[in-house]
Amino acid sequence: MASHRRPKQPSHGYASVLTATATAAVTVALSAQSASADPLPDPNKKGVQAQIDRLYEEATQATEKYNGAKEAAGKLKKEADSLQDSVARKQEALNELRRQLGSVATAQYRSGGLAPSLQLLLSADPDAYLDRASGLDRLSARQSETLQRFLSQQRGLQQQRGEAAEKLGSLQDTRKELGEKKAEIQGKLAQAQRLMNTLTAEERAERAAEEQRANRNSERVDLGNEASASGRTASAFDAAKSRVGMPYVWGAAGPGSFDCSGLTSWAFRQAGVSLPRTSQAQANFGTRINSLSALKPGDLIIMRTDLSHVGFYAGNGQILHSPKPGAQVRYESIARSGMPFMWGVRI
Repeated sequence: MASHRRPKQPSHGYASVLTATATAAVTVALSAQSASADPLPDPNKKGVQAQIDRLYEEATQATEKYNGAKEAAGKLKKEADSLQDSVARKQEALNELRRQLGSVATAQYRSGGLAPSLQLLLSADPDAYLDRASGLDRLSARQSETLQRFLSQQRGLQQQRGEAAEKLGSLQDTRKELGEKKAEIQGKLAQAQRLMNTLTAEERAERAAEEQRANRNSERVDLGNEASASGRTASAFDAAKSRVGMPYVWGAAGPGSFDCSGLTSWAFRQAGVSLPRTSQAQANFGTRINSLSALKPGDLIIMRTDLSHVGFYAGNGQILHSPKPGAQVRYESIARSGMPFMWGVRI
């Protein structure tokens, strides 16, 4: 029968020696590893830098909303101005008709009294005249036509005045939204700057050096030999390439500074093509290209799930864009941009 006796335990003194020896060995090993390895990054500082990057991203997203509101405000102002000009012209034409009808009334008064029909016309409610069609025979055919025209133009004038007032109300609301978006962007950039100020001089220098490296790499990027888009798209792409090195400025559309959609809209404007101002509108302006592999240099690239970033496909997996505050117009790897590709657009 096999023995089940417990093995003899080492003495207490011997166990203590083993424990001490093992602890010392681990301590020595860890000390040696710490001495040879780079110091671990401060997780708090990494968190601060991530917050700064997030605020810059949110600022660029808000910038596209600001651009949209600004474009809408410009369109509404043009429409309101046009309606007001039309109202002024119609008012003048109405005044002329009123003078003509007044002349008729004066002539009739001098020849023996004012016709009841003209009394109705010149009253506070000339529309009431049309409800009494039997009175039309008291006017000549020419006078009746003038009266009809007067009343029709009066109604049209009132309608256009209402439309102009509505446009002006929408313009006021849009301008309010514009101010709110501007305040939001400035607030995020100011918050990012406050966080930046908590970094050490060395850490700020490292961030600046990283941006400078990205800008310098843009000068040496390999764009491959892909066939470029042709015609006006090629001209727009050439215009964008001439802007490499220009700074990102929110709301800017060239020629010396740009945000993302400001660069693309400016470049196409140089080629005689009028693009919408925002990345979201540009995303649906041309022919959609769903695959990166099907893009040609010069096609637009739409980035982020909210479509808040746009640039030019430059070839060889690169994007030419104005990426964010503190950066310059540059070439950059799409894969390393940190923004998901949504689709391309061929104008």
